[in-house]
Amino acid sequence: MPAVSFKYLPHITWSNDLILPIVAPIIVWWTSWLYAQFYAKSASLNKKTKGAFKMATGMSNTSFLGFPLVLAYFGEDYLSTAVICDAMTFVVLSTFGITAAIRSAGKEDLSAGKLIKRVVTFPPFLGSVGALTIPHYVNIDSLSPLFDNLAVTIAPLALFSIGLQLTFNNWQSELKNISAGLLYKLILAPLIVLLIAVAFNINSNIAQVTVFEMAMPSLITAGIIANKYKLNIKLSNLTIGIGIIISFASTAIWFQVINYFL
Repeated sequence: MPAVSFKYLPHITWSNDLILPIVAPIIVWWTSWLYAQFYAKSASLNKKTKGAFKMATGMSNTSFLGFPLVLAYFGEDYLSTAVICDAMTFVVLSTFGITAAIRSAGKEDLSAGKLIKRVVTFPPFLGSVGALTIPHYVNIDSLSPLFDNLAVTIAPLALFSIGLQLTFNNWQSELKNISAGLLYKLILAPLIVLLIAVAFNINSNIAQVTVFEMAMPSLITAGIIANKYKLNIKLSNLTIGIGIIISFASTAIWFQVINYFL
């Protein structure tokens, strides 16, 4: 993923349209938080199930699934926007996501220092920062073949790692919560970002890829964190696993919708 950043980010032409991929993951998280608040109250979810629900709906799988699908539907030239979405998704995970998981687990050992350390030491985040700064001071064109060869591995490795994570045991017991989570993650989240793009007349390729990235299923790393803090593990894993399978069809539909409106 750092190699992907160095391959694409230095060649981005910055414009106001890039505000959308920067803020979209934040918008998806906070609207999912509101959605989870209302749903948890109506469904009488306990604290840990509510926390798992937030983790499973608030962040998109912008890299491991998003990168291969952006390549497949839009082409290599548009992966730079996906990289921006992914960098911001990680920032959301490392701040809002971790905070929600710790509070849902009933643990209060949270400090700003720990959150900052998580962000600034994450290799893809460092890669994004480096890719946006180093080329302005050092010519790294000679390293382009290396970045090309490393970046091309992300799609097969990502899909392989996703396959290893899929589990569908006893899904019937969480069907109602899974359905509510996927309703938001696969339909409402990209719809909200699409409406924002239309409202502000952002009809560029950047907007198309951003909405498409927000239509990705739940972030696998969010499920890992839900497991770490002993939230409702079954709910988070099943929402992620089933969402991945459904997303191969739902993203195809969203691609058509995006092309029509943007």
